[in-house]
Amino acid sequence: MLSLRQSNPAPTRMPKTKRKRRSPTSLHLALPATSANLGPAFDAAALAMDLYITIDARSAPAFSIQATGRDAEICQAMENHLILSTYREVLESQGMQAVPLALRIKNDIPIGKGCGSSAAARLAGIALANHFGRLRWTDAQIIGEASRREHHPDNVSACWMGGLTVARMSGQADAQVVCLRPKGKWPLLLAIPHQALSTEEARRVLPAQYSRSDAVTNIQNSMLLLAAFTQGRRDLLASALEDRIHQPYRAPLCPLLPALQPLAGKPGVLGVALSGAGPSVIIFLDPRTSPRKTQKYIAAHLRQRELPAQLLPASITLRGARPSE
Repeated sequence: MLSLRQSNPAPTRMPKTKRKRRSPTSLHLALPATSANLGPAFDAAALAMDLYITIDARSAPAFSIQATGRDAEICQAMENHLILSTYREVLESQGMQAVPLALRIKNDIPIGKGCGSSAAARLAGIALANHFGRLRWTDAQIIGEASRREHHPDNVSACWMGGLTVARMSGQADAQVVCLRPKGKWPLLLAIPHQALSTEEARRVLPAQYSRSDAVTNIQNSMLLLAAFTQGRRDLLASALEDRIHQPYRAPLCPLLPALQPLAGKPGVLGVALSGAGPSVIIFLDPRTSPRKTQKYIAAHLRQRELPAQLLPASITLRGARPSE
C-alpha cells in the first residue's frame, strides 16, 4: 500500500489504493536425479543424486524449448513433451488456461535409464503450473499430484525433498513422506547402459503374487537398509540390498545387474542394486577406498564380460527441487 504525506502540519490523506499484483513471468528450477527401490524397498524408498535437470522458464507469445546437455534431442522435442503436457493438464484441471512458456533446459539426468527422469519432468510441469497459475500448492500437494501421475511416490519424494526418502501413498493423491539424512559419506557410481528400458516393460515381468518367505525377507532387508543408512553401518549394506520382489525378475532385461552383483562386499564396493526399474545399476562405493581405483576395477570387470556401460560418479544430495524466481 502506498501513502503520500505533505510537509505542512495539516496533512491531506490520500485515498487508499490497492497495488496491482503482477503476474509471475519467470521461474528457475533445479531437479535432481533419483534412484528408487534401493534393492528391497520396492516402491517405498529412494535417494536424490547430484545430477540435475535445470529449467529456466518465462512467459512468452508461444511455447518453445531450447535444450543442452544429455539427451538434448529428447528434451527439446515439442511433441508429447512430459514437462509441458503436465503443465497444461494441471492448469486445465483447475479450470485455467496455460500461459505459453519459453523453456531453456540443461539436462544431466539419463532419460529412460532408471534415474528418475520422468519423476523430475512431472514435478517440473507441476511446479510450473503452480508458479505461473498462482495455485499456491504446498509441498504435500505437489508431491501428491506427481505421485498420482507416477503411480508411486518414491522417486517423486526424493526429487522434491532431497536426501533419502521413505514414502507411501495415502489415498489417490496424497503421499506420506519422511526425509532422512544418511549418516556419513556414501559415494555412488552409476553404471548406465546404452539402451533405455521403459518402466512399463520392467513392470510387466513382475509376478502377481509372492511367497510369504520372499515378502518377509524383503521387509527384513528394507528395515536393515534404513538402519544401515541412518546409523552409518556400511557393513550391513551388501546383505541389506538383497531383494526378492523385483530384481530377480528384471535381471534378464538388465544384464548389468547380474554382472555387477557379485562385486558386492569386494574391496571398494559396499553394495549393488538396480537403479529404479533399470536398466542402470547403482553401486555404493567404500569411501575408505580410492573411488578412481574402484571405478577402474569395475570398468575392467565389465569389459571382460563385453558389457558396455558409462560409469558415472555421483553422490547423495540433500538438495531437492528448489523453485526460485
